Amino acid sequence: MQNPFHIDAERSGDAAVLRLRGELDVASASRLEQALADVTQDAPRIVVVDLGGVEFMDSTGLRVVLSANERAQEAAQEFALVEGPPQVQRLLELTRARERLRIASDLRELLG
Repeated sequence: MQNPFHIDAERSGDAAVLRLRGELDVASASRLEQALADVTQDAPRIVVVDLGGVEFMDSTGLRVVLSANERAQEAAQEFALVEGPPQVQRLLELTRARERLRIASDLRELLG
């Protein structure tokens, strides 16, 4: 049975943090797109997507993450990821997305 996708959004000072759980795929990508649009309306200095709870990510989820990174650059905002489990990290490495994204092993690295 598929684990339902869930997003916890929080504001921590001048940072917006989205913690994801479940499968980030074609069925859930639009929910992440909407959550990113919602948190960037207040123009945070940095937007962080925490992939720690993502059990699976497909190319649709990857496209959402890369698009969010591009939009943040255009808006002069920082965008970063907290790394996910090995399957997610492997996708980022195989697609060379890791080279274009700021990825930290821990949220404190990005907010500290």
